[in-house]
Amino acid sequence: MKTRITFALLLAAPLLAGCLERGQPTMVDSTRDDDAFCQANGTVKVGSSEYIACRKDRDVQQANANARTDRRQRNLGEYMLNNPTRP
Repeated sequence: MKTRITFALLLAAPLLAGCLERGQPTMVDSTRDDDAFCQANGTVKVGSSEYIACRKDRDVQQANANARTDRRQRNLGEYMLNNPTRP
């Protein structure tokens, strides 16, 4: 009888462990690796003028992407305010 209970608990333990992790989102690393991108071909050294130019270009690209995202969000908000839908 005791072995049956132990066996049942061993089978149920993985299922219960899955319930404990439910609702906890996994964190995704969304940071860009500019160093790896700028040193991709292996000839660019950190601190060289090519490396600095590459990093500046990446920063400008990221700033432009953020500005586009902000502009789209603002435009969507303005559209929703100016064009309300009534149920």
